[in-house]
Amino acid sequence: MLIAFLTAHEGVEQVELTEPWQAVKDAGDEPRLISTRPGAVQAFDHLDKADTFPVDQVVADASPDDYAALVLPGGVANPDALRMDENAVAFVKAFFDAGKPVAAICHAPWALVEAGAVRGRTLTSWPSVRTDITNAGGTWVDEEAVVCTAGPNTLITSRRPDDLDAFAKAFTAEFAKAGG
Repeated sequence: MLIAFLTAHEGVEQVELTEPWQAVKDAGDEPRLISTRPGAVQAFDHLDKADTFPVDQVVADASPDDYAALVLPGGVANPDALRMDENAVAFVKAFFDAGKPVAAICHAPWALVEAGAVRGRTLTSWPSVRTDITNAGGTWVDEEAVVCTAGPNTLITSRRPDDLDAFAKAFTAEFAKAGG
């Protein structure tokens, strides 16, 4: 299965991109990096620049129909930039409209809020995103990984890099169910 990883051109938390990416590969699926601009994505280790990663496709040219699932890595700047990009928001929303699974970690639920995808859903995030989630009609919980099936699709969320193992285990299991 092709799995879309959506990031802005700058600001993704590197470990929240690389560890889920490897989990997708380990599950036998093919990750593809979708971004708001062509070229490369600049990742960060918290506030410090880290590595760059080549973009496979620009979100304006990407179709959710080509992907089985979506992963939204976090970082503070990344989801904030995504929610300001109408193509990125439409891409996220289309996964919900199509009933495809979506996984988001840390600050990434900001993109879910912007896409109108949290009302009636239970999810987790970095603690500072809690108010945005509840104001958008979601229920926030403090758990390392949450799988919510109350809605048009399965939504898998996680709080922070320390939860990456639980996050990867949860989303790869859900992606496998959706793909087969």
